[in-house]
Amino acid sequence: MTALDLAPGVAAITAYRVPRHPAPVDLDLSGTELPPADPAAVAAALAGAATEWRYPDTSGLEALMATRWGVAPERVMAAAGSDDALERTFRTVLTPGSSVVLTVPTFEMFPRYAALAGAAVRTAPWPDGDLDVAAVLDATTEDTRLIAVVSPNNPTGAVASLEALRTIARERPDQVLLVDGAYAEFANEDPLAPLLAEPNVLITRTLSKAWGMPGFRIGFAAGPRELVTAMRRAGTPYPMSSPAIAAAERLLAAGNPATTDRVQAIRATRVRLQAVATDLGLAPTTSEANFICTASPRAEWLRDGLAGLGIGVRWLPGNDTPRVRISCPLTPAETDRLDAALRAVVAPEALLLDMDGVIADVSRSYRAAIIATAAEFGVTLTPEQVRARKAAGGANDDWALTHEMILAGGGSGSLDAVTTAFERRYQGSTDAPGLRHTETLLGGRALLARLAARLPLAIVTGRPREDAERFLAEQGIADLFTAVVAREDGPIKPDPFPVAEALRRLGVRRAWMVGDTPDDIRAARGAAVVPLGVVAPGEDPDAARDTLFASGAARVLTDLEELFACLP
Repeated sequence: MTALDLAPGVAAITAYRVPRHPAPVDLDLSGTELPPADPAAVAAALAGAATEWRYPDTSGLEALMATRWGVAPERVMAAAGSDDALERTFRTVLTPGSSVVLTVPTFEMFPRYAALAGAAVRTAPWPDGDLDVAAVLDATTEDTRLIAVVSPNNPTGAVASLEALRTIARERPDQVLLVDGAYAEFANEDPLAPLLAEPNVLITRTLSKAWGMPGFRIGFAAGPRELVTAMRRAGTPYPMSSPAIAAAERLLAAGNPATTDRVQAIRATRVRLQAVATDLGLAPTTSEANFICTASPRAEWLRDGLAGLGIGVRWLPGNDTPRVRISCPLTPAETDRLDAALRAVVAPEALLLDMDGVIADVSRSYRAAIIATAAEFGVTLTPEQVRARKAAGGANDDWALTHEMILAGGGSGSLDAVTTAFERRYQGSTDAPGLRHTETLLGGRALLARLAARLPLAIVTGRPREDAERFLAEQGIADLFTAVVAREDGPIKPDPFPVAEALRRLGVRRAWMVGDTPDDIRAARGAAVVPLGVVAPGEDPDAARDTLFASGAARVLTDLEELFACLP
């Protein structure tokens, strides 16, 4: 098949895709859409929705919104979400060779819509506060046909005042001012409806946010009659389903107190999160949306660290300062969890380190002892088999692991007998040095000392205490560690106990932990400690990264030196 000669606008863009961290997430705050505030009301509205075979009719829904906004019904168009209304606007107003003025940052689909229309993009900065009217006006040129503003803005949450928007509309009467009000319900004031008195203003709204109906794909555009009429021609004639239209009519006509209550709760949560972010030095923007936003060179780490704790947020690398947008949780418990996670990621009070594979190179000791002990019981194991079993998790106890693999390989013997044989090979005797003598320190004392100067250090290991403390003493680094949690202290990883015990002994609540196995990562996550993976000596880097990320690691390091790029 020959290569297709694509339309220039399509060839210039990539498909929309939200970048996601590879760690598993159970609290996803990366999106801004909401579920229904009153699911029972939505279910009842759907149960009574029309499902006849005729094409859907949006006139009733449009009349309902027109009454709300005090305009004629023909000035309102229902669309398949505000995305449909926005794209129709770009397609209707812009022509090849014309230009659109966008604020920076803004809704990421706007430049895509401009490219599809063959229009150039000119920008005006809007990092926070009220919209800079002069910057917007200065960005316009003779070929500008459209000025597009999101208020509250996505991703910052900043709000453009009625005065600023009205001034732009009046100063540029021959250009269309598009104002997307997707998040207007969360703002302290809603200035959009009064703008409809301006002859060149078009506003868009959606039921995907405050109303919690994103799957219904119901949005609206309201503006000059001639423009709205043209927009109806700029897309498919029946973009929505009859059940969605009928259900939306019922919900909007009845009103929804639960939605109003939830909006108030989200505003209160937003205030709390902005205070937390400010306290942590994250300098959040003054958001009036259902999210907060911070711009920082460390934005990617904030995204990664929260993902390590099972919380998904939106990282926006952008063309200017990288940002993170965090949507407001919907329950007090989720907000408490986010609060604690933000503090752990940004302001750790300690650094916990696993021993084997992190500060001790055990590639020729413990792994070799497993293989040699199995051979003594008649079972042949390969390094790859051991590596794969470690990657599967639940393998922090090398004695039990060796016994398990012997039995799986058709051998026999008690756990005590296997343990004795393992220890003989590992510890050695006066006649034959044990495999433990092959162990070396990773990173060196100087690196660990630099880390200890930043944060208190603790060891969290599955080794017996005697073995752990002997390694620290022999390597001359025992003085750098405030606490050592070992095998005898309680349940071992992946149980979160040893990680929580390290926090208790250090007298702290927030920490990061570095480990080289899924058990390390899962134990850290279970104790609400930020988990970082490291590729141990002898491991395949790509396979190790995949395994550690799948287990929930925030980041996977090549060595401990890389920690300094993350530490505050």
